Amino acid sequence: MNYRMMGKFISRILMLEGIFMLPALCISLFRQERMAIQGFAYSIALILVLSLLFYFYGRKAERKFYAKEGMVCVSASWILLSLLGCLPFYISKEIPRFVDALFETVSGFTTTGATILPAVEDLSRGILYWRSFSHWIGGMGVLVLLLAITSVGGNENGFTMHLLRAESAGPDVGKLVPKMKTTASILYWIYIGLTVLNLVFLLLGGMPLFDAVCTALGTAGTGGFGIKNDGLAGYSPYIQNVTTIFMLLFGVNFGCFYLVLMKRVKDVLRDEELRMYLGICAVATVLIVWDLRGVYGSLGETIRHAAFQVSSIITTTGYATADFNLWPNFSKAILMTLLVLGGCAGSTAGGFKLSRAMLLAKNARRSVRRVVRPQKVQAVRCNGRAVSEKVLENINAYLAVYVLVIVISFLLISLDGFSYATSFTSVLTCVNNVGPGLEMVGPAGNFSQFSVFSKLILTLDMLVGRLEIFPMLILFSRSTWRRK
Repeated sequence: MNYRMMGKFISRILMLEGIFMLPALCISLFRQERMAIQGFAYSIALILVLSLLFYFYGRKAERKFYAKEGMVCVSASWILLSLLGCLPFYISKEIPRFVDALFETVSGFTTTGATILPAVEDLSRGILYWRSFSHWIGGMGVLVLLLAITSVGGNENGFTMHLLRAESAGPDVGKLVPKMKTTASILYWIYIGLTVLNLVFLLLGGMPLFDAVCTALGTAGTGGFGIKNDGLAGYSPYIQNVTTIFMLLFGVNFGCFYLVLMKRVKDVLRDEELRMYLGICAVATVLIVWDLRGVYGSLGETIRHAAFQVSSIITTTGYATADFNLWPNFSKAILMTLLVLGGCAGSTAGGFKLSRAMLLAKNARRSVRRVVRPQKVQAVRCNGRAVSEKVLENINAYLAVYVLVIVISFLLISLDGFSYATSFTSVLTCVNNVGPGLEMVGPAGNFSQFSVFSKLILTLDMLVGRLEIFPMLILFSRSTWRRK
């Protein structure tokens, strides 16, 4: 294990976190929020000290980095970011229990949006901003940002690709252009551009600046932390419709946006995952509108709420304009199915990912055909290209571990004695980084009533889901730390 190189990376990641806290500190200074100022100031000071310690440890690092180091570095970085990122909540006493502050922070960084707060409007403006900005940091990934803005030297095949694969979502991760640093830069410029565009449209709808900034940050990261107790229900239909559209956009593979910029629109239109994504959204919206007939005053209002919740859940954003916990069972079943499927690979959305589901279905169809014609060589194809057997094996392994994590977590959470729907959907929503579940953890509820043990399990589930399981498993595997 190249510990010094890992220390070098972690030093720069912590420095970025300290810099990211500065706008929240400035907001608190402007608003004269004494406890929040104290929380951010102490946190930034501690982060700076730790960053310097890691820097001096790793300054003479040997530039060799392999897949195992990449996985461990990403997992350790996210844990450290969360432990230090929760300090402003805890030091300011706006979330007085450390476990609750950690849960809230991990929920922010992993873009889950699950909360332990019964009344978010009681938080100071600086803390509210940091809470929403944590979504934006975690949406694209802080290590991808590090690769985009800094040069750490070394061979790209040695470590940058390992870092991108460990932090990015989807069954297979590749480069948009030959250089990894340029790929990371392109991804972040697209991310920033869409965020700014979302902000502009929200401001045009008359949304207050602070509200628009926090909502745009949460939408971009597909996180869902609201700054109002009623979510987005109190805003105008225009604001809700704009948010619906941008949630859908952030659930699209960012490679598609790059192809549009390169004027390769035909390639985008032929993308099987994108067509599947848009088709599922359209069908789910139509079915829910049919199921909700008579619930709302007009067809237009019904379509608006149905489209918003479909967009929110499939992209794992978690915003709400209505308490879908009160909707008919068929509509809730559709939303829970979308919760598991998630958005496209290479987007900021969570969930199992549609590309995995699509390849699993194609592989199952190939297995059936092999029973009939065992001698015929058949390849699984996606967008006209054959998918490697290694990718298909990884997807099967991912599915097995994904189900195992959900089952074990559900059994442990059930010790709290809450209902089946509450316990099961709380695990589903945390592993898939969505936010709201059903019953006690529905859009109008929160996670505050869970025990400390359950909150720690759900916190780990959020990290496991955001990093797509394997980096966290490798971090806690004995073989990772065993000396040869």
